[in-house]
Amino acid sequence: MKITIFKKRSILIASVAAMALVLGVGCAGIGQKENPGSFASVQPVLETNCVHCHGKNRLANMPSFDDTHAFGKLIGTSNWIVPGHPEQSRFFQVVMLNDEQPGAMPPTGHAIKASEVEILRAWIAAGAKLPEGGSIALTPRGPGQRSR
Repeated sequence: MKITIFKKRSILIASVAAMALVLGVGCAGIGQKENPGSFASVQPVLETNCVHCHGKNRLANMPSFDDTHAFGKLIGTSNWIVPGHPEQSRFFQVVMLNDEQPGAMPPTGHAIKASEVEILRAWIAAGAKLPEGGSIALTPRGPGQRSR
């Protein structure tokens, strides 16, 4: 069977494309693990544990953060999220409370996993930076969480 230069080039291009796809898929989560202080690692924690109650259907007395623009209003001058200081951030303090303590977030019976608390801590400690270039919607993931 005779393989022409055109066929060799097509095979080479297909091989390189397949390798790039495999390497890209295999490396997709590496950036988040290497940079635990990134917002990309925080977004799923917020969407799983917080946005159900602090999103569009929130109660009037709850701070809203259904997108990164609204969430950004909690960062900085207020004490909700103090960049570089998780221990001074009310946002971090309420997720650290024991599940049965008043004010614990998420509400009673839905404590955030220790690994997720660490993700939030690392993000705040790294400066609580949000992605640049426009607001990103935060969409609830999984079953809604409400107090018992």
